[in-house]
Amino acid sequence: MDAYLVVPKTNGLTLKLHLSKPDKDLLNANIRITGSKSETNRLLLLQSLYPDITVANCSNSDDAQVMQKGLEIAAGEVDIHHAGTAMRFLTSYFASAEGKSVVLTGSKRMKERPIKVLVEALRNLGATIDYAEKEGYPPLVISGRRLEADEVSLPADISSQYISSLLLIAPSLPKGLKLKLIGKITSVPYINMTLGLLNDLGVKTSFNGNTITVNPMEKAAVKTFVVESDWSAASYYYSVVAMGAIGSEVSLTAYKRDSLQGDSILAEIYKAFGVETLFLDHSVVLKKIADNGSKSLTLDLANAPDIAQTIAVTCLGLNMDCHLTGLHTLPIKETDRLAAMKAELEKLGAAVTTTHESLTLTATKNLDQNKSIDTYNDHRMAMAFAPLALKVDLDINDAMVVSKSYPDFWKDLKKVGFSITEV
Repeated sequence: MDAYLVVPKTNGLTLKLHLSKPDKDLLNANIRITGSKSETNRLLLLQSLYPDITVANCSNSDDAQVMQKGLEIAAGEVDIHHAGTAMRFLTSYFASAEGKSVVLTGSKRMKERPIKVLVEALRNLGATIDYAEKEGYPPLVISGRRLEADEVSLPADISSQYISSLLLIAPSLPKGLKLKLIGKITSVPYINMTLGLLNDLGVKTSFNGNTITVNPMEKAAVKTFVVESDWSAASYYYSVVAMGAIGSEVSLTAYKRDSLQGDSILAEIYKAFGVETLFLDHSVVLKKIADNGSKSLTLDLANAPDIAQTIAVTCLGLNMDCHLTGLHTLPIKETDRLAAMKAELEKLGAAVTTTHESLTLTATKNLDQNKSIDTYNDHRMAMAFAPLALKVDLDINDAMVVSKSYPDFWKDLKKVGFSITEV
């Protein structure tokens, strides 16, 4: 079978791909995955604050490129397109960058994603930020200044990106920062990722109860940070192996057992699907060792909401029911992910109910054939549904949306043996 290289269309049309299962039932592949987008964007911001550090194995995602370009701008418009992480992180960065004056904007969808909680926190620290259009939403007019205050509070159940945004600039503030989180904290692993990187940089931090303290630090030692590969991206191969024949295995590089990424919980979760994870020096091997032992799965994904789509599709492919909770941040992602998942899963024959923070799937043995999956400008919709081609032929609309986080996804999926052709 000839290799098929996916390239963006140049005539303004979006790319639709047709996917069907590999010729062989037993899957085997070795995949090197790009650096974590989450780690990359955190480290790029820290590198701007502390130029003596260098960053290796950066993500080649659209979001990381947008973040890097944004950090280089001192005045004028900064357009981050669909990159939510960049919007949150750059808001704090520019607010604390004395002498910089920018308008921080993005796509139509980005202008619908709330940012008032972060803006209010920064204003309480002394920032000068105005709304260019709708109150509480981008675009933001930011005049960077020295932030003298050193204490602020945030609701604890918001997206961790708001919290990490403040923590990342905290050591560069004259007095550091004491951040109080009000209520039950969610997405703790992402907060710990940020604090772990700060600690590796040499910053003293503490996280006691609902209070996070970050000490100021003027200068960092010369150091190279090597970004671990992205565990969110690994989730799609967990799904592939779970839906593959017993004995199927995929090796992924470069990963470590003591990961800072919350999505590394995949290694534990996918045991329920009969997938074993073997950690080697710089890689993991995913192997299907048994059929799924249960016909239903209940998970609280408050600390790893980005893998909810992958898990739901895996359950559909294996005829398992699932009840996923802790998903209250999904409606304000690239799309309303709960609504999008409901629409596309039902298109394939499943019964789905959602609340503001949960998704319940009643699976079906008879998946509808040759359906076109809409991706809603959301990279995770495209990649989460792709492994389902092991069970049923399907089309992926606007397939190049994967470039937001994993530009090589379709090329790497070919290595597993999937048939991928342009429609």
